[in-house]
Amino acid sequence: MEERGLGSGSTQEVARGRRLGNLSTPISVQKLQAALHAKAKAEPEFRFYALYDKLYRDDVLAHAYARCRANKGAPGVDGQTFDDIERYGRERWLGELALALREKRYQPEAIKRVFIPKANGKLRPLGLSSLRDRVCMMAAVVVLDPIFEADLAPEQYAYRAGCSAHDALSAVKMGLSGGFPEVVDADLSAYFDTIPHRELMLCVARRVVDGNVLGLVKSWLECAVEETDPKGRTTRTTLGAMRGKVSRKALRSAHCWPICTCDASSSDGSVGRPVGNSMHGLSTTLMIWSYCADRAPPRRRWQPCEC
Repeated sequence: MEERGLGSGSTQEVARGRRLGNLSTPISVQKLQAALHAKAKAEPEFRFYALYDKLYRDDVLAHAYARCRANKGAPGVDGQTFDDIERYGRERWLGELALALREKRYQPEAIKRVFIPKANGKLRPLGLSSLRDRVCMMAAVVVLDPIFEADLAPEQYAYRAGCSAHDALSAVKMGLSGGFPEVVDADLSAYFDTIPHRELMLCVARRVVDGNVLGLVKSWLECAVEETDPKGRTTRTTLGAMRGKVSRKALRSAHCWPICTCDASSSDGSVGRPVGNSMHGLSTTLMIWSYCADRAPPRRRWQPCEC
C-alpha cells in the first residue's frame, strides 16, 4: 500500500520511502523531494528558480529510469527498447543523457500515436514517447511533483501517491451520508488532447521560473505527434498533451490547480474548493471531489441518501 501524497502529512512523513510496486525511492531523492515540498508548503507564493540541475542528477535520472522500466510500455518512434539500453549499458546511456541535459543539447523526438479501445467501443489516442524522452519526463515529474502537490486540496485524488479512484468514491459516499444529497458527475471532454499550451505554461510558471525547465516543458508540449494511416501516410500535429506522456502527471496538477481553487462567490458562477464540510459562501450544500476519468473504476449507480 502506497502512502498518501506529499500534501497529506508532515514533512517528516514526506521523507518516508514511497514505493512503486517493489521499487523504493532512493533516500537521496526522498530528501530532495521533501525539501522541495517543505519549501512550497511553507511559502505558497514562492517561485522556484533553480531546478534544472536537479533533473540530471545521477540519482534522479537513475530513479526515473527505474520507474519507467517498471512501467514497461512499448517503444517510441526510434524503436529503442529497455533491452537495447541494457545491452548498450544502462550507466553509459544515462551518463550520455545527463551530459546532453547539462550541455543543453537535449531535444525531444516525435511521439508515436497509437489507438487503444475504450469500454464504450471508441478508440483512445495514446502517445508513445521514446525511452530517452520518457526518462527525462519522469525526472521532471520527480522534481516538480512535490512542488505542485503542496498546492493541491485534499479533495483532489488523481495522480497522487497513495490515492486511488476508490478513495474518491469513499469520500463521495461519506458526503452522501453527511448531508450532501446530490452527486454531479462531470468530465472535461478530450482533456489531454486539447490542453491549451499557453495557459498550461502560465500555470507551471506560477511556481517555476527556471527558464531551462520551462523551455524543456514547452519542448515536450510542442514536439510533433506522428500518426500513420492505413495507407502508410504519416501526419503530424502538436495539439494537446498526448495520453501516455509521463509528464502529464505534474502538468495536470499544475493546470487543474486554478480550476479547483476558484472563488465560490465569483460572479461567473464557478465554484470553489471545499474546506472541511463546507464551501466558502455555500455553507453545507456542495462539495467537490476531483479524479481523472480515465483512471476511475467502473461507474456505479448511486442510491438516494436517506438523510
